[in-house]
Amino acid sequence: MRALTVAQGVAAAVVAARLARGRRRLPALRPRPVAGEPVSVVIPARDEEARIGPCLRAALAAPGVREVIVVDDGSRDGTARLAASLGATVVTADPLPPGWVGKQWALRQGVAAARAGVVVTLDADVRPAPGLFGALAAALDRYDLVSAGPRFVCDGALEQALHASMLATLVYRFGPVGPPSPPPPHRAIANGQCMAFRRSRMTEADGFALVRDRMTDDVALARRLAAQGWSVGFLDAGGLLEVDMHDSAGELWREWGRSLPLADVTGPGWQAADLAVIWLTAALPVLRLAAGRPTGLDLALLGLRVSLTAALRGSYRRPGVGLLLSPLLDPATAFRLTQATVRPVRSWRGRTYGDGGGDIDGEVGDVSGGTSGGRPARPARNAAR
Repeated sequence: MRALTVAQGVAAAVVAARLARGRRRLPALRPRPVAGEPVSVVIPARDEEARIGPCLRAALAAPGVREVIVVDDGSRDGTARLAASLGATVVTADPLPPGWVGKQWALRQGVAAARAGVVVTLDADVRPAPGLFGALAAALDRYDLVSAGPRFVCDGALEQALHASMLATLVYRFGPVGPPSPPPPHRAIANGQCMAFRRSRMTEADGFALVRDRMTDDVALARRLAAQGWSVGFLDAGGLLEVDMHDSAGELWREWGRSLPLADVTGPGWQAADLAVIWLTAALPVLRLAAGRPTGLDLALLGLRVSLTAALRGSYRRPGVGLLLSPLLDPATAFRLTQATVRPVRSWRGRTYGDGGGDIDGEVGDVSGGTSGGRPARPARNAAR
């Protein structure tokens, strides 16, 4: 028991130090016009007909955007037709080669087709606001690779509670968005829902080929490029970018839960350390409180978690009771992180990948386990892989 108390105390000190960085974090991006060179927007898309419209309309209407390129990655619906009808340039992705995950393959082709000097990549379910592209382009004066943290849209209290609990694990492990100084390369993180870089620099590095087989492609890209000397920034863009990632709490549990551990870009030692931090500082206090046996340190950690909940209000378009209840789900989230760490899933949008990437099984069900009620399961809305 004493060893557990000591371990919890050490983990609490680590979390407190990480959260303290929030007092010095960089300000959120503010809307700016695109100045100087124009922007190419690249959107990889696979079966996104039901979601891509608002993203395309906003990007196509943005001043300073030279072109919007949609890379159609083998869609079986009307994604390409809709994109073309709205005025986007549609690039049909070549067949997926061995060793590649689909998103990276599509992004590489989209960057190759782009003509502007600055490229912004977006997932189909994001909603860019006016001024986002200018703010990202301006940030490239300081960084070589920029990714943006959005404001989240959740449908219902349960989905918001689970989402906020999962989001809290990222803050506990890596600190708040907008760190005042870049972390070491092996702890860098990024959000692949929205990234910006200079086309010539990314083409020279062939960045997406460097992470061709990674399921957690965004974090893998940030870490590989940071290790090569790139300056990588992860900035708050909540006022300029929104995303509705999932349709239900169940979908959130399956889809974000499987990628949240960053299992394929994190070494075993760090995986164990990250899990220990979450279990000791987030899950254990709630479990002890439920059992009526919290320690003084447990109560202090619960107070810290409540403070974080208040700080996360700005991460949601409509913060509500779900956000307040999110700490109660921390034990369930810790379990999901452990499950996905021990048994990583390498499936996405009808493809299952081997350890070295590449589509090995052809058409399969979604990562929730295939079909439901005799019908193909609807593709998930998760953009954070």
